[in-house]
Amino acid sequence: MKEIVFALEFKGSAAPVPGSETRLRATTTAPGQTLRATFKPDGVQAAIEPGGGDPARFESEVEIVGDGQFLESGTIAYGSAGRVTFKTVGRGTLGSSPMGGVQRGAVVWEVTGGEGRFAGATGLITSNFTVGEQGEVVDDQFARIFLPA
Repeated sequence: MKEIVFALEFKGSAAPVPGSETRLRATTTAPGQTLRATFKPDGVQAAIEPGGGDPARFESEVEIVGDGQFLESGTIAYGSAGRVTFKTVGRGTLGSSPMGGVQRGAVVWEVTGGEGRFAGATGLITSNFTVGEQGEVVDDQFARIFLPA
C-alpha cells in the first residue's frame, strides 16, 4: 500500500436540487496549491499559494436528514490523475457561525473507490466548510488516501 496525504481549499456553490426540499447539489474547484502556516509570538500567518497543475473538481449531492445534520456522496476528480468516489461516515453537521449570513459545517467522507491513478483507493477525507447566503462555498479538505502498490 502507498499512502498520500494532502490538503486543498475548494471554492464554488451549493444549490437546491429542483423539485426537492431536502437535497442540495454542490460543485466546487480547487487549483493546484500549497497551504502554509507559520506560528509566531504575534499570531498565526496562513496562506494558500498557487501550486500549478490541473485543478481538482468536486461534485456532490447532500441530503438534509435532520436539524443541522446531513448525508453526502459524490466524486472528486484530481485533475488528470483520476478521481475518487465518497460517502459520509456517520452524519455531517451544518449550523450557524459567529459571522452574519454564513453557516459553518464539517463532515468526514469514506473513499469508496477510484479511477485512474486512484484505482483501488481507500481512505478518509475531512471537510471543514462555510456556506454563504447566496450558496457560495469555501471547503477546506484534508485527505489521507491509501493506494494499492
